[in-house]
Amino acid sequence: MTSKLLKISKILDNSKSLVFSSCSSRSKTDSRKSSSSSSSSSGNRTLHKSASSVIPDSELQGIGKLSAQILEKDEKYGAHNYHPLPVALSRGKGVFVWDVDGRRYYDFLSAYSAVNQGHCHPRIVHALQEQAASLTLTSRAFYNNWLGVYSEFVTKLFGYDRVLPMNTGVEGGETATKLARKWAYNVKKIPKNQAKHVFAEGNFWGRTLAAVSSSTDPTCYEGFGPYVPGFINVPYNDIKALDEATRDPLVCSFMVEPIQGESGVVVPDEGYLTMVREVCTKNNVLFIADEVQTGLARTGRHYILRLCVDHENVRPDMVILGKALAGGVYPVSAVLADSEIMLQIKPGEHGSTFGGNPLACRVAIEALKVIEEESLAENAEKMGKIFRTELKKLPKEVVKTVRGKGLLNAIVVDERYNAWELCLRFRDLGLLAKPTHDDKIRFAPPLVINEPQIYEAVDIIARAVYSLK
Repeated sequence: MTSKLLKISKILDNSKSLVFSSCSSRSKTDSRKSSSSSSSSSGNRTLHKSASSVIPDSELQGIGKLSAQILEKDEKYGAHNYHPLPVALSRGKGVFVWDVDGRRYYDFLSAYSAVNQGHCHPRIVHALQEQAASLTLTSRAFYNNWLGVYSEFVTKLFGYDRVLPMNTGVEGGETATKLARKWAYNVKKIPKNQAKHVFAEGNFWGRTLAAVSSSTDPTCYEGFGPYVPGFINVPYNDIKALDEATRDPLVCSFMVEPIQGESGVVVPDEGYLTMVREVCTKNNVLFIADEVQTGLARTGRHYILRLCVDHENVRPDMVILGKALAGGVYPVSAVLADSEIMLQIKPGEHGSTFGGNPLACRVAIEALKVIEEESLAENAEKMGKIFRTELKKLPKEVVKTVRGKGLLNAIVVDERYNAWELCLRFRDLGLLAKPTHDDKIRFAPPLVINEPQIYEAVDIIARAVYSLK
């Protein structure tokens, strides 16, 4: 073996040792023990940081030895395009995750609502394992035995003619934008290369150049210009502004989150989505609902509800799905639309090597069945009401606002206190959440959470809040 291969082999052996050490640590720790009761065994260790590290020393107090090693490796060799909470996770089950040192936490982020069905749901994992042993990828150069089955299942479930499968939420947004432009030129007869799209201020649908071009957040778009032309922003929850913008005959679509997640779970006025539908219809503009985070039972249930727009019984022209569409075990996204829109794109004009692969289709079917058959929307409705009621009892001098729908909720922290510091205290007490836009903390646990767990989580949040006073 050459010296170069020997070096690579040694690196891999060291990495395996670190992974297996975390597994060994887990096996020695009672999985039923809460993080708060085991925190003393972790010790107060501080990560040895490289010169380029972005993690302050104050954030690394109290983490375990293996966690520190994981963070050090990531900081040294990875890009610094994220600012994660200092915790290194190695296992998940249901509403809980465990770090590499064996400490258990309530997961109140759910991978940004990608694990609505709970971590490692056995039915979804079984579907993944079974299909992975049979056929994973064919590309779209050929048909496969699951894509047609999945397409029929998902379109009938949500009531649209057709589906275009992709992999990530941002790809879903890109797909919907391209579909809208094809429709604009072929159906609305907008002059070539002049189509415009309207977005709501405060939107977030990803990090591609198109997504950041629609953003009003400088941390998303600054330094990435020139931007995609033809994008217009209007205030969220402002029907008058939307009506004025969409009267422009060159506008072809309005893409909007029914609840703005990344902006801090901003819930619009009741009736807003109904009026969006009316304005878009009147001005011959496509209504695109970005349900990547809000869809798939996350926001609760009233009557027949799978999407957030169902709260107002409106039907967008296009719906974008992702995240929980595969229960967090595989990247799957989709755009739903009727034939008049979907068939504007012809063969060769859009696609993805991995989009619609048999593994993705099989997993997505099972993930959707779990949501339906385990009544996760109903549970989100019930648990969300309890959660918000309890959070509203917290001192107003710390928690200024509580808002949300179903199990997509957030608090706004008074400017006298630090939301990041509060999340570190949540972590130390056994609950994981993360701030968004400085003073807001989003709470989105897996939808399988039960009532005793909700109350225990509220108790952790309350203890952390009161510790600030």
